[in-house]
Amino acid sequence: MSQDGLEEERPALPEYGIEIGTEPLDRPARNSVGGWPYFVDGQEWPRCFCGERMALFFQLDVPEDIEFFGGEHLSVFHCAHHNEASDPVTADGRLVPRFWEAPQPPFPGSFWRVLLQRDPGIPEAEPEPAVRALPLTLRPAQDTYFKVGGTASWAQSPEYYRCACGSELAFVCQVPENWEFGVRTGAPVQPDSIRDDAYLLFLGNEVYLLACPQRCDPAAVFPVNQN
Repeated sequence: MSQDGLEEERPALPEYGIEIGTEPLDRPARNSVGGWPYFVDGQEWPRCFCGERMALFFQLDVPEDIEFFGGEHLSVFHCAHHNEASDPVTADGRLVPRFWEAPQPPFPGSFWRVLLQRDPGIPEAEPEPAVRALPLTLRPAQDTYFKVGGTASWAQSPEYYRCACGSELAFVCQVPENWEFGVRTGAPVQPDSIRDDAYLLFLGNEVYLLACPQRCDPAAVFPVNQN
């Protein structure tokens, strides 16, 4: 509060716009659409409730100046065969334990997984087979819609959730509505997508990734959907 009694304007939080390149990747890159995922020791490639390995949509290193999550590696996975909006499962005012594995109506389990890992090791030997591998570039920017850091640009009223560990989830990343991820020739056709040669996250809803600032689990990230 300033001396004249007026509330001082808070400085803008660090924010990075995410840009997708056009030249296909032929080798691992930590910032990529598709590509070769990076995992910490013991972390396996996530699988959908149906048993199929989830598709890697994108991954990136969170810039060091992003509050809570700077220096972590963000990876977003979604099943190519199951496509629906996310559904928060709560109890006693919190997301349920291991909410990332909770049933997602109308499905009996989860079809998505978002990971925030500290210092993942070498990339997988084989790339994501369905999503076309393209480079990502992060640039300092404000008021962008595909971004890491800053504040969420809510399409509707802001949503807040408390992790099962008790911490209030914090905003990490936003993916714009109907953002298309190109797929390779012969990839499975995603249900309810825009085209046969593109995948969407969560039916094409605007996606807001909220994560546990206490880092109680690498998978403690919830994808809020709005449109």
